[in-house]
Amino acid sequence: MNPLLTTLQPYPFERLRQLFAGVTPNPALRPISLGIGEPKHATPDFIKQALVKALDTGLAGYPGTAGEAPFRQSCAQWVQRRYNVALDPATQILPVNGTREALFALAQTVIDATQPGATVLSPNPFYQIYEGAALLGGAQPHYVASVPERNFAVDWDSVPAEVWARTQLIFVCSPGNPTGAVMPLDEWRKLFALSDEYGFVIASDECYSEIYFRDEPPLGGLQAAQLLGRNDFKRLIALTSLSKRSNVPGLRSGFVAGDASLIKQFLLYRTYHGSAMSPVVQAASIAAWDDEAHVVENRNLYRTKFAQVTPVLAEVMDVKLPDAAFYLWAQVPAAWNGHDDVFARDLLQATGVTVLPGSYLAREVNGHNPGQGRIRMALVAETAECLEAAHRIANFCRQARTGHA
Repeated sequence: MNPLLTTLQPYPFERLRQLFAGVTPNPALRPISLGIGEPKHATPDFIKQALVKALDTGLAGYPGTAGEAPFRQSCAQWVQRRYNVALDPATQILPVNGTREALFALAQTVIDATQPGATVLSPNPFYQIYEGAALLGGAQPHYVASVPERNFAVDWDSVPAEVWARTQLIFVCSPGNPTGAVMPLDEWRKLFALSDEYGFVIASDECYSEIYFRDEPPLGGLQAAQLLGRNDFKRLIALTSLSKRSNVPGLRSGFVAGDASLIKQFLLYRTYHGSAMSPVVQAASIAAWDDEAHVVENRNLYRTKFAQVTPVLAEVMDVKLPDAAFYLWAQVPAAWNGHDDVFARDLLQATGVTVLPGSYLAREVNGHNPGQGRIRMALVAETAECLEAAHRIANFCRQARTGHA
């Protein structure tokens, strides 16, 4: 077996399963899960219809790894509309089977494990694939500190020069998981300057870009590069998908875009990796990328939901509306002394509501886990269900204050 497999830590949901072993939720209450970030809004009918229609011809041959020209063109047109960025569909876009697969595969393409101390930078807290991709690529993850006072913005200034010198790849996530923070242009300017100095690749995970609560949509990596005069997107790859945008997590469809030289090497890796997207999925994806009306409707559903749920929880917890994404990143009440895992277990037992301990989404560095004492709540179900969960959580926290939880 690959010995690097032993370096992987248990996935957060496996840890959650172990945490809840032996817990019997209140049988009088139906279970509600806010633990997994899996979109639950209805998949638009026109996407399903495009998928079914493509079955007539789409299963008759092997798909090409580079994807079909109409798919790449559709993605390029979306980038143009969304970010005002022009891309060459033939050389700067590739289909991927969701961002999880692409994030992992990109790391295997970029990392040169023969270099001593090969390092991959990750925000902390973070999406766990970043760590696994680095470890299985033969690199050492370096977890970059975050600043709670700045909505857990990544503190790139905390990275020592000797770490930058051996860094080959950094993962950024904007809007962020789990905090929902959006990277401003000045932060991109800093990262691009560091990339120029040290030569590392930037992988920009943007899968939550279309769920936001400001009037202005989140800035994307390609957009930031263009605004700063970096029109060749050197050492930059942006990754996005339809899962959250169009409520099709089971479709496993997205694309990567950016530096044409990196795309060329990524295509080579993926040709051997066998990661071609089915023409049936490509047809459904084109229908999704070409339509914005359903995205606006979906975003409004989240805005309505968060506007109702957040105030209920804010009465009993330190929590606020995020910039974007569909998570609430809340501090557990003082009664639990920062033990987010104990809070999650007690909450499930008393209320039947599942949340994810924040410490499961971060790593301890210098004796401190930045997710400690927080929980992530994924508001992915319909508004009524999320609101019911919020009221259960609020009542549970109030009872804890009086010693009756």
